[in-house]
Amino acid sequence: MHSQTADAAQRESTPSGVVVPLPIAGGGTEQYELGTPVTVDPSLTGSEPPKSRACFAAPHVVADPRSGGDTGIDAVDWERTLAFREHLWSHGLGVAEAMDTAQRGMGLTWPHAKQLISLSADAAQGRPIVAGAATDQLPETDRHSLNAIAAAYIEQCQYIEECGAVPVVMASRAMAATASSPADYVNVYGQVLAEVSGPVLLHWLGEAFDTQLSGYWGSTGHDGAADALLEVIALAPDKIDGVKISILDADRETALRSRMPAGVRVYTGDDYNYADLIRGDTHGASDALLGAFNPMARIAGAALRALDDDDVASYDSLLLPTVPLSRKIFAAPTQYYKTGIVFLAYVNGHQDHFRMIRGMETTRSVMHLAEIVRLADRAGVFDDIEEAARRIRSIMATYGVA
Repeated sequence: MHSQTADAAQRESTPSGVVVPLPIAGGGTEQYELGTPVTVDPSLTGSEPPKSRACFAAPHVVADPRSGGDTGIDAVDWERTLAFREHLWSHGLGVAEAMDTAQRGMGLTWPHAKQLISLSADAAQGRPIVAGAATDQLPETDRHSLNAIAAAYIEQCQYIEECGAVPVVMASRAMAATASSPADYVNVYGQVLAEVSGPVLLHWLGEAFDTQLSGYWGSTGHDGAADALLEVIALAPDKIDGVKISILDADRETALRSRMPAGVRVYTGDDYNYADLIRGDTHGASDALLGAFNPMARIAGAALRALDDDDVASYDSLLLPTVPLSRKIFAAPTQYYKTGIVFLAYVNGHQDHFRMIRGMETTRSVMHLAEIVRLADRAGVFDDIEEAARRIRSIMATYGVA
């Protein structure tokens, strides 16, 4: 790993003279001065995807706050949601659609996901897009056979392929509840791989992101799970573009990367250690499929283009300061990271409110949001300081911070 830790990385910025009230421990308030946005070399900007790494950002969905009744907000603002995908593509990032960042399994149902995938795939117009295939059309209250789970996966994969996107075979709660051994996973994933056209990505989502996925791949330990995953890949390596690894363990991801068959990528989903894993070492590097890139598309796109030029210094100066921000957004309980993602989308002007499907914006405290503001400022992810400050003040006022 790189000798410079992300926690120590700080960018130099000019004070902007714009202050916002933020709560501090003990019940007080500080007037925090925002810095100026990070400056990106014009040669590192643009909509062309980076060449040295495949890179996808997993975007959120924008809720329609006017649709909710007593049970919460259940509708999607399709116009704003698709506009955010255009924002990601404009900075050269691919779109990883309808995955956990989009509240898949936490409010976004399969009917909504189908519509989202179709609309995004139509909008892509040849730009990179992958989309999550799960088993969430199956009732969560029931237990399902392995064949039923395989059929659910196949239905969603085929729908995604028909839309013109690449399926990401996501970890399934139904699978975790039913499977009793690695052989069960080989059985189900083998059925899926036999039916898809390819390519597909596989997804290993750790229990930090979803406690219902504990013991996935038929093993309570990461090493046994890796063995089962590799057994699945060996069934049809020609159909597998790569594996998204979201286990928040950089050493195990690096070890698994070295065991992959030729031509099968490892897409890091490690929102704690992505800067080191994407940079890589003499033994290789990870590609990227990250929810963390959702709020930092401008910086991430520029950093990856710097790697195209073997300019590691510029890569580090851009991306390392974002890692403390990501670690805060994804802090335990990690499944609530979507709140920080949507908060920053609001502050950066990509939507007109800080509301989420099923009222998920309430899952993080004002102290947590305040620290996100500080770390986002240090990372330089605010594009318009005056507008960001206005929106931060608005949110803080709802918590009585002024």
